[in-house]
Amino acid sequence: MLIGMTSEPEQQIGVGTPDAFQRLWTPHRMAYIQGENKPTGPEAGDGCPFCGIPALSDEDGLLVARGEKVYAVLNLYPYNGGHLMVVPYRHVADYTELDGPETLELADFTKRAMTALRAASGAHGFNIGMNQGAVAGAGIAAHLHQHLVPRWGGDANFMPVVGHTRVLPQLLADTRKMLADAWPGAA
Repeated sequence: MLIGMTSEPEQQIGVGTPDAFQRLWTPHRMAYIQGENKPTGPEAGDGCPFCGIPALSDEDGLLVARGEKVYAVLNLYPYNGGHLMVVPYRHVADYTELDGPETLELADFTKRAMTALRAASGAHGFNIGMNQGAVAGAGIAAHLHQHLVPRWGGDANFMPVVGHTRVLPQLLADTRKMLADAWPGAA
């Protein structure tokens, strides 16, 4: 048993029925749930955050690396520590809309991201993918973005499964700097 924890239910006034569960509050997730930073429409001028991020400083935009056609940015609402995305600068919704140079640089940045994540955090594996369209789960369907989620042996603990909560061990600004410092040069 953990120090300071008991198996007895703890009275929690004002938060519902007392039970044996400890609470880990993640109020920052409410912004995502309520749709903060989501575009109002499908066009680039409709508040697309992926179109606006490149105008910010690397620190303010959580940008890890900038290329000619794409950039790498931390996910503001990560599934795991180090979760980043590779995003084309051009506002396109579908993978088939990328031109040849965009496709090549997206692939190159994916490889660089994997290299940086392995060097900086010792990632054991990755989930890499794109959700094409809102029905496929894309939170921002109007602007293509590829997710890279680093994984470690045993990282799928009980918190996401039972508690519907992710535990992130590092602040996003610190993760951004760590990955930017580990980002490999041009191949």
